[in-house]
Amino acid sequence: MIAVKKKLDSLLGGFTMYRLVAILLTVLGVEAIVLSIAGVIPDSPLEILASAAVALTATMLSSFVFGRIFRVRAHVESASITGWLIFFILPPSIDAIGLGAITIAGLVASASKFLLAVRGRHIVNPAAIGALAVTAFGLVISGTWWVSNVYFLPIVAVGAFLILYRSHHLILGAVFIAAVAVFDVIVFAVDGFPTGEALTYAFTGTATVFFAGFMLSEPLTLPPRRWQQIALAVVVAALFTIPFAIGPLTSSPHLALVIGNLLAFLVGQRRGVFLEFTGKEQLTPSTWQFSFTPKRRVAFQPGQYLEISLPHAKTDVRGQRRVFSISSAPTDAGSLTLGVKMSDRSSSFKTALLDLEPGTRVNATTVAGDFVLPKDTSVPVLLVAGGIGITPFASQLASDDASDRDIVVLYAISSAEELAYRDVLESSGARVVVVGPAEPSNFPASWEYAGPVRLTAEVLAELVPDVSKRHAFVSGSPALVDDVKRVLRRAKAKRVSTDYFSGY
Repeated sequence: MIAVKKKLDSLLGGFTMYRLVAILLTVLGVEAIVLSIAGVIPDSPLEILASAAVALTATMLSSFVFGRIFRVRAHVESASITGWLIFFILPPSIDAIGLGAITIAGLVASASKFLLAVRGRHIVNPAAIGALAVTAFGLVISGTWWVSNVYFLPIVAVGAFLILYRSHHLILGAVFIAAVAVFDVIVFAVDGFPTGEALTYAFTGTATVFFAGFMLSEPLTLPPRRWQQIALAVVVAALFTIPFAIGPLTSSPHLALVIGNLLAFLVGQRRGVFLEFTGKEQLTPSTWQFSFTPKRRVAFQPGQYLEISLPHAKTDVRGQRRVFSISSAPTDAGSLTLGVKMSDRSSSFKTALLDLEPGTRVNATTVAGDFVLPKDTSVPVLLVAGGIGITPFASQLASDDASDRDIVVLYAISSAEELAYRDVLESSGARVVVVGPAEPSNFPASWEYAGPVRLTAEVLAELVPDVSKRHAFVSGSPALVDDVKRVLRRAKAKRVSTDYFSGY
């Protein structure tokens, strides 16, 4: 299982979330054509092809037009994802009314990204609001989600798992699916139906799994903290399952999601983040720090991340948006910095980032993450970083309350030259233990060099004797984080929190 997980992490790390979702939806689209040709689903191949073509054309073309109007570059992958989602929500058709409904849904979805937005960040899932719009006008029935056909379930389940796994939202998806099953059992029991029928309906009679993986997990419309996301999953599951009506609108998955999005907006980053690039600094042979001046103060907690959008020519498979941990402290109001690992095979995004000129404006969206230190500063912590995983710790160690904490930093580096944020580590007052093949030059006298040791529970107990009393935080590549997490559990660490740096 460990080997399988490492291979899966390596495979999925090569794709952005947008590219992964777009590929999976395309696979489902191909499956729809195959099932139609085989006569397994009632819709004809012509209806499938026509509806897909209209949905994708409507969202991508309108996205381009709105982009020109609002003077921003259209996000092609995002538009294609919205088109595919609308295709799977609304019934396939070849008549004017059906194709017109799909077109209107696509136009509304694209418009929502610009018009139903606050300072650059859209509020609701575009596909959901598009479907809701045509439902309100009576162009389609509210219960249409033909992707819930049981023949789609195997590939939908695999796709949902990959999306939730890659985005670290497996708990979110599991809570939603479990909550839907519970609410279905309750609703069916009230109506006098057995539990078995309720569970069968929950998993094969509705789009529960598709909704969890492809819709609910949309990052821009989720709350920033995990406990908020789990609470939202339960609320949306109730709206998804229990019949209700709001004026002319009756309960439907897209109405449930729109309501959930509005609730998430109330607790999340309620405005876009506009940054002006001010410069870059090479920290190590492979690590650069990029500095930005926010147009307005960015509210975040040390250890959280920021998603930035950087449209550029010849975009590769990793796309135009990436997530980076913030390396500066929240108290540094005039500047926001990101630590980024570069290599000879860096993505087109990172190459474009490296080529930025001072004064260039960069847009950011999501500010989120649960990789934050305990509110109680008396809780001793152990920070274990591998390579670029030091980035969130730099923000935490530079924060005002760092001097009030009992902090041990265990920093694994690949070479003596790859020690980043030396000044932050040294000024924090934390106990620093470095593991690597060679001792870095100008090694501070107060630090400890442990040599090229392999971290085991026994070695960890020797380096950090009171590990069982500490809340451990591990940040780095998926392979390193998984390995260290197992070691920490064997060493009986009080608690373990993780931050995976995928795709480096």
